[in-house]
Amino acid sequence: MAHITGPTCCGKIYLGCVLATQAYRHGLSVRYFRTSRLLEALSIEHGDGRFAKLIAQLAKTDVLILDDWGLERMTLSQRNDLLEIMEDRHGLKFTLITSQLPIALWHKAIGDATLADAILDRLLHNSHKLKLKGKSTRKIMSELTESEHSQ
Repeated sequence: MAHITGPTCCGKIYLGCVLATQAYRHGLSVRYFRTSRLLEALSIEHGDGRFAKLIAQLAKTDVLILDDWGLERMTLSQRNDLLEIMEDRHGLKFTLITSQLPIALWHKAIGDATLADAILDRLLHNSHKLKLKGKSTRKIMSELTESEHSQ
């Protein structure tokens, strides 16, 4: 497990993708999801009977990247689905989470105290934590582009 936190566009997912690319080059399977889209997909899969198949695929994936963690409050169904995923992966597979939200606020973002405890217990213990700092690279690139055009 690893968590990369920091301000918007400071390089969290770039760093995560570099790690994932290395893992892939060493023969590991890798999947990337924006957290909100994964939770939405799981909700849809519940309705059409493909939920168990997706959960099984996620359990087998060597490296799972969940980007933009905690931007939206989770529903009960989403919390339960996330617990299923983390339970299947805990201690067996690598999960990388990127978030603008400091880890101290993740409990509140999950929403339900009991499920948050269970999910975070599986996510945070024995994990690597990286906290990035710095300006938005989009802002820096925009400033560079503007200065080139003003010359």
